[in-house]
This record gives sequence, C-alpha cells and structure tokens, in this order.
Amino acid sequence: IEESYLLLSKYDGDLKEGIVELIDLRNFSTIHTWNPDINEINKSINKSTEFRNIPIDQNNFRALIKNPIITKNGELFFGDGTQFRKIDKCSKLVFQKGNDLLHHSKEEDFDGNIWSPAYLFPQSLPFEKVGRKTSWRGYLDDGIVQMKPNGDIIFEKSVSEILIENGFENLLFTSKEINRFNKDPIHLNDIQPVNSDGPFWQRGDLFLSLRHQSMILLYRPSTNKIIWSATGPFFHQHDVNIINNHSISIFNNNSKMFFGGDVVDGYNEILIFNFRNNKFKSYLKDSMYKEEVKTITQGRGTIISNGDLFVEENNYGRLIYFNSDGSVRWTHVNRAKNGKVYGYGWSRILFGNEEVTKIKNFMQKNNECNS
Repeated sequence: IEESYLLLSKYDGDLKEGIVELIDLRNFSTIHTWNPDINEINKSINKSTEFRNIPIDQNNFRALIKNPIITKNGELFFGDGTQFRKIDKCSKLVFQKGNDLLHHSKEEDFDGNIWSPAYLFPQSLPFEKVGRKTSWRGYLDDGIVQMKPNGDIIFEKSVSEILIENGFENLLFTSKEINRFNKDPIHLNDIQPVNSDGPFWQRGDLFLSLRHQSMILLYRPSTNKIIWSATGPFFHQHDVNIINNHSISIFNNNSKMFFGGDVVDGYNEILIFNFRNNKFKSYLKDSMYKEEVKTITQGRGTIISNGDLFVEENNYGRLIYFNSDGSVRWTHVNRAKNGKVYGYGWSRILFGNEEVTKIKNFMQKNNECNS
C-alpha cells in the first residue's frame, strides 16, 4: 500500500467536541490527536476590531476544526466562522488574526501562503446595493483572502467586485425569488491555488467554486481577470482540484431545489473537465452510484496520483476510499458509542513526496504532549 496519511477532522460524538486525528492509512493507526479548547480560544478574540460585530456560534460543543492544514512541526491552521487560527502540536493557541470571518476551505500556494474564503465586513459594495448590516443578518460579501503563515494578510478581494468588474453583475442582483433581495448569491466554498504554469493557466491563478451559482471560475489576481468559467453539468458543487496541467476535478453534489426543497437528484459524482477537448466526464460513476453517495451539502473528492479516489460524504458522516478500478478499499462511518453518526470537518488525505516528507518530519520529532 502506498504511504499516505489522513488528517481526519471530525465531531467526536463521545467527547462532544470537534477533534483532528492524524492517521497512517497503511495500518489505520492514530499517530497524533489535536483537541483545542475552543471556549478558551474564543475569549482572546480582539473585541476592538470589526470582528466584534460577528456572532461567534462556535464553542467546544459545536465547533468543527474545518479543513485544517498541518505543518512539518505538527501545527494546524484552520478557521471556520472565526478568525484565522493556528494551534501547536499540543493544541495550544499560537495566534488568531484578522477582522474577516473565514469559512470553508484552506489551501496552501507555492510560497506556503494560505488562501481561504471569507465574509468581508463592512461589505465592499455600496450601501445602496447591499446595505450595511453585519454578520448573517446582511449581505454575505464573499471574499478571497491570502495570508502568510504568521496570519498577516497579503491579498484580499471581494468576489462580488470580481464579478462586477468582469461583467457578471447580473449574477448578483437577479433574485431567484421575485422582489426579494438575495443576501447569499455566491456562497464561495473552495479556493484552489494554481501552483505551476500550464497551457491553460498560470502559476498564481485561482480556481473558485461558487455553490449558489453552480459555477467554477478560473481567476487571475495579478490582472483581476476571469480567465475561464463553467456552469453545468454540475449543481451546487464543492471541492475543485487540479489533476494535471490540463484537467480539474469537481465534486458535483447534484443537489437541486425542487418543490419539496433541496435534494440530491440521483447521487453525487466526481466530474473531470479536460481543457484540451473542453469536455466533462464522470469518474468512477458506477462506484459512486453503487455506494449511494449523496450528501446534499458539503462533500469532498480527491483523485490520488495512482487513480484511487477518496470521498468524504459529510451529511452522512462517511468516508469512502475507492481503488482505481472502482472497488472499495475501505470505508469509515463516524459513529459514536451511542450509535449516532456525526459529521466530518473536511478532512485532508496526504500523499506524494512533499506531504509524506512533512508528516515524517513531524513523526521523527517528539510529538508527545504533557497535557
């Protein structure tokens, strides 16, 4: 079995807390566990900033450590419904910074900086367009934020401004319901940095997943231009990933707003878009159908370099690892001792020389904690 690891973020139904475990997928042993005191971390938020206006519905009982990034020293970067946070290997807070409300994915770029979606407050658009109510009561001004590993912000840009400045304002203010203001027209859920040049993109570009538009964008921050965009054949998608220099994968939730509400019309699927022939194809579709993968919201899908597929079915607390031939190698359901199933927090499968070397570096050091 190829050496790989799982940075497993989950809600522990026995502890009633969100935790992160580092697991060796060769033998499923738990190498290390992080369990930060979120209540204590919340007390140190800088109340003098605009962040004071954002209600923190996060505590030890509720919070998931969403889509964490691990360093070679065993530190974790994360932040969902919070500021940007870093904890050490012993789960102690190193820092939390920023006035923006981070959410959803966290991804590293070629310089080791971190990109995250964020809600920008106050909103970047004029008052007469979106008002000035803060937090969830007002317009959710999705932004893309690039941060140094020390938490300092390098780049920040409103996605609403990106759309308007590239001729897509119609996506923001054409309400799906007549005479009703849409406060969440974008719902940015993933930023995937481009870390090397290719025939269809440049290093420094970003793939953006806009759930409520069922749209993927390729955006170039250096010129503020949308280079490419696509809608369909996917619905309310998540998790765009770069496979090679001409293909990307998309986790298609296939969720649609029918008369009875938001439902998965069939099953989830992993779509591959080939920029060479401008076509989509479904990856291991029969296997996804056979396993009845159908999370309405969230959802993650990573195609490994050898063709294997790792899927996180968030709404049903299930992980599935498919071999490249479509057979199931292993599954895991996040079930507590009380029999109930609890959710995951966007886990991360770690493979390839760079990621494996990072984990080995951490393992070779003293990763024990006294408390």
